[in-house]
Amino acid sequence: MKLKGADIVIESLKFHGVDLVFGYPGGTIMPVYDALYRHGFKHILARHEQGACHEADGYARATGRTGVVLATSGPGATNLVTGLATAYMDSVPLIAITGQVSTASIGTDAFQEADIYGITIPITKYNYLVKDVSKLAETFAEAFYIARSGRPGPVLIDIPKDVQLALAEYAPVAEADIPLLKYSPKPVYEYEAELDELVAMISRAERPVLYVGGGAIISEASEAVGRLARMAHIPVGHTLTGIGVFPDDDPLALGMFGMHGGRHANEAIFAADLLIAAGARFDDRVTGKISEFAKRAKIVHIDIDPAEVGKVIPTDLAILGNLKEVLDRLVVKLAAVPVDPHREWLEQIQAWKRQYPLVHELSETSLKPQQVVQTIAELTRGEAIITTGVGQHQMWAAVFSEHKHPRHFISSGGLGTMGYCVPSGIGAQLGCPDKLVVTITGDGSFQMNIQELATAAYYNVPVKIVILNNGYLGMVRQWQELFFEHRYSQTLLEGGNPDFVMVAKGFGVEAFRVTEPGELRATLEKAFALPGPVVIDCRVEKEENVFPMIPSGGTVNDTIGY
Repeated sequence: MKLKGADIVIESLKFHGVDLVFGYPGGTIMPVYDALYRHGFKHILARHEQGACHEADGYARATGRTGVVLATSGPGATNLVTGLATAYMDSVPLIAITGQVSTASIGTDAFQEADIYGITIPITKYNYLVKDVSKLAETFAEAFYIARSGRPGPVLIDIPKDVQLALAEYAPVAEADIPLLKYSPKPVYEYEAELDELVAMISRAERPVLYVGGGAIISEASEAVGRLARMAHIPVGHTLTGIGVFPDDDPLALGMFGMHGGRHANEAIFAADLLIAAGARFDDRVTGKISEFAKRAKIVHIDIDPAEVGKVIPTDLAILGNLKEVLDRLVVKLAAVPVDPHREWLEQIQAWKRQYPLVHELSETSLKPQQVVQTIAELTRGEAIITTGVGQHQMWAAVFSEHKHPRHFISSGGLGTMGYCVPSGIGAQLGCPDKLVVTITGDGSFQMNIQELATAAYYNVPVKIVILNNGYLGMVRQWQELFFEHRYSQTLLEGGNPDFVMVAKGFGVEAFRVTEPGELRATLEKAFALPGPVVIDCRVEKEENVFPMIPSGGTVNDTIGY
């Protein structure tokens, strides 16, 4: 059966299980948009391509499925760059489909031409420029396989307009039909010797720590992490993107490591004699000063990506494979050997928790940002999906929320993208319509993609957007206070900010303002009960800082804020 290239695009999406795409039309992608219309394919019209990309990203993180975003050539495609880099840094499976000028015009500086293939090479797992319509179905099969397999990531498919209009025989191509691209980490039974060595290391350890990252969520290893921790009596801490792998209310939970993690968690790494990194990449926000990080510990690194092993921290034992499969097999082996209950070690950690509690002062007259986050946690009981932007509000949301489940905390970790908040919340809500989705953002991040309020309003997406409005670019201001002698250079937003309640209502979104602590709970309850999108502008204390904090390149002994 002969189809136009644009129709092959839609048929390929359907064949690979996609039922929803995000995007923004334009001249060179019009044939695909016409096919969307004719096929009745569900599409969410964002108001900016960056917003569309973050929406697809939030959808992917919340559901575990592959997100899809469409854009036209030139500025439409280049507007995807920040979203693609965000997904790439956090290993999010994403397919970006861009229109391109006709093949005869490529390289002539034609209207709205940009070499998006070349531009995105460093920020995609793979990308394509498809010049032959007969290769489209195969290209989509490859792209979905690459995006999902191994360590996931974004893949870009750039399709010239004439290729979208050309005719070709169409037959669906399955991922299994591409033998040359099959990624296959060694099966877990080939790691028997390494797993036996790890069992011996765990049996000998007196102060073990399990350090889990976003890879544990990607590989659906949450239950396996829990079984390992409880069987071997190992305390568990996590990175920002690993939030939710292990429930915060478990006695073995350490919470978040690193720059703004609890001091008890960082003390545990500093004192550990065995550190098992599971799906984590030893990023600089966790390690601080490399020479001092876990320097008393044997380091075990379990990861699917060989490029991460030894990249930052020398490793004593590496196991390359699917984390869930590795941990499942490890638990079986551990069941056959006696394991130390580590009573003294766990008592020491409890002592650190008492010595360095994660608390904040309450005020009867001013609204504390931590209080807003804690009240959200109390009302939602840890069952809501939380999305954030980047900055102080992100750290407060990470530390003071209640985290029980994987895929319930969605935030830009590696790239640290302001403006990720609102669109990722929209994407998460569309992917999980039966869940309450709460976006926690700051006044700076909120304005980065404020136009996506129109998307939420048009599709009646019931995301609840809570702004911790302190009138500053808060995290930069905090660093200026602590390390630049209070020289607040270009971080004051107050006076230039719009009235967010009026702006939201102008977009057709219900909105409330909270200025006093006594108004908070009732306003949030009212907002959460409404059926559509809501903005809650919380005027929080202006110069509140995120503590605890380890200065960049520091150690646990440099912690400030207690």
